[in-house]
Amino acid sequence: MASLFNSLNIGYTGLSAAQVGINTTGNNITNAETEGYTRQRVVQSAQTPLFTDSGNVGNGVEIQDIERVFDNYVFDRYTSVSADKEYAEFTEQTLTELSTYFPEIDGVGIKADLAEYYNMWQTFADNPDTDAIKVALVEQTNTLTKHINQTQLQVNSLQSQINDQLATDINQVNSLAEELASVNKSIDAAEAGDAYTASDLRDRRNVLERSLSRLIGSEVNQGQLESNIQIDSNSNVRTGSYTLSVNGFNLVDGSTYHPLKLENDSNANGFYSVSYERQDGVLVPMEENISGGKVGAIFDLRGGSLDPKTGDPVDGTIENVSQQLDAFAKGLIEATNNIYAASTTTKMQSNILETPDSTALISSDLNINQGAFDIIVYDIDGNEVSRRAIEIDEATSMKGATNSIESQIAAGIDDNSDGNATNDIDDFITFNYQLASDGTKRLELGLEPIKESQGYTFSIEDQLKTEEFSSGTNFAGAIGLGGYFDGDNASNIRIHEELKNNPTLVSAGSSGTAGDNRVALGMVQQQFEKYTFDVGKDSYDTTIYGMFDVTATYVGISTNNAISRNETVSTQFNATELEYYSISKVSVDEELTNLIKYQTSYGAAAKVITTVDQMMQTLLGIKQ
Repeated sequence: MASLFNSLNIGYTGLSAAQVGINTTGNNITNAETEGYTRQRVVQSAQTPLFTDSGNVGNGVEIQDIERVFDNYVFDRYTSVSADKEYAEFTEQTLTELSTYFPEIDGVGIKADLAEYYNMWQTFADNPDTDAIKVALVEQTNTLTKHINQTQLQVNSLQSQINDQLATDINQVNSLAEELASVNKSIDAAEAGDAYTASDLRDRRNVLERSLSRLIGSEVNQGQLESNIQIDSNSNVRTGSYTLSVNGFNLVDGSTYHPLKLENDSNANGFYSVSYERQDGVLVPMEENISGGKVGAIFDLRGGSLDPKTGDPVDGTIENVSQQLDAFAKGLIEATNNIYAASTTTKMQSNILETPDSTALISSDLNINQGAFDIIVYDIDGNEVSRRAIEIDEATSMKGATNSIESQIAAGIDDNSDGNATNDIDDFITFNYQLASDGTKRLELGLEPIKESQGYTFSIEDQLKTEEFSSGTNFAGAIGLGGYFDGDNASNIRIHEELKNNPTLVSAGSSGTAGDNRVALGMVQQQFEKYTFDVGKDSYDTTIYGMFDVTATYVGISTNNAISRNETVSTQFNATELEYYSISKVSVDEELTNLIKYQTSYGAAAKVITTVDQMMQTLLGIKQ
């Protein structure tokens, strides 16, 4: 039987429900700008009615739960596009920085220096005996090589910076994954027995999920999806077993997490490798498995796969640019030295060589082709005294075999067909190819001391199969005998130290006589010649200018593509974020309306209690 006390309880439950509504609305308003906070709604229902003779009588209201308004479908899209956004944004930022190292569009940069470098060779060819022009040529060569060095240093520094960023991000991934596992454990404990929904903990978990997706493009898999239309027509949440994975590798499994391994101790250049430790202890490389988020962008830029021998990346946009610059510089060095080897000298020394004595030269890592080159000896007046062709075939080695370079130079051949056994190449040239005291090995060609004292000089001249410079053996250029450039890549290209210290030693001709400009003319022609540039698995048949254009164009296209992609992804991101916010983000105006509603409810419930109190006072007054 219903009573006044029951009526009083109904008013009390109304006050309590309104108070919960006011508290929830106030919490929404104060967290309106909190990252990841999802607006909450009070779920209430009528209490079980009283059964009386006159029918069911209401028994007040009860709070079932405080639920958040959340749509997992929209959140999954939001998380996925957030990973794409992070990838596109970091890629654009990095490539935009990279593009500033190649200001060719403004008429400055390496290509402009290269053009001026060839102009100086033309001026030198026109004035082969002018020391002032020799000084200017050496200065322009220094300008060119330093600009190449600086650009490669900038490229490598950028690569090193994002490699350091990789370490920071992987450590953050592990930290977030550990926290996520802890949050999962707290959610399980809080929601045990279905007492209530741990909304704030679920909000925190969503923030962690999105952060991990932005970093590594992770995905969440959970048992089942449950809808709650009482809150909102779009409201649904996942429940049950929980895993967060990257390409099938679970980083978080319920309340446990599996940290990614970061290691660079065995890498000579400090490049980090990332791996996943399976339950059996086997480490699985993750560079090719992480393709999304910021870390995915880092691998695509820095290079994911590392060469087991050198430790350098073998792919990646920045690594490709570095390799292209190295190929450009190496091509310039070899082509120049191969031509400059035709200028007379008393001694030639190669770069450090690692080719075994008996290894066939064309099968080695050296860029040497089949064919022949001439060793030519000149007297003090610049007259040719002797010439011998040194053949290079598929079996020619540096020394040892009968057709080795050493054997061919030492062979007792009558080069002049004059019956004189004292004026041939083997009477002038010395060959030295052995380990030095510092453990390095170089090829040294020189003159017999007595011949050098008599004013003889020698040079090396490639035999061309066609009119193209690239049809020769490239022997002198490949091993660095030419002596104009030192180094073998973009980081160490520089003018030969002796020429740098004394520019007047630069030679324009082959014989050393006044007015001879054949070497300088060869340098001028070089800019129009095509060479083969090997970059990883790619090969480019182009000029030296063309090879640099390949690099600059690659940077420009990659940057423009990154900008276009980021614009597209940004549009998708903004639309998805707006959809997510429209469902889950707090609207202060809406909450203020709810606050008025609950305030009115609270006042009405208080009026019920006041009315019941007055009725009870009336009854007590009648009794008196």
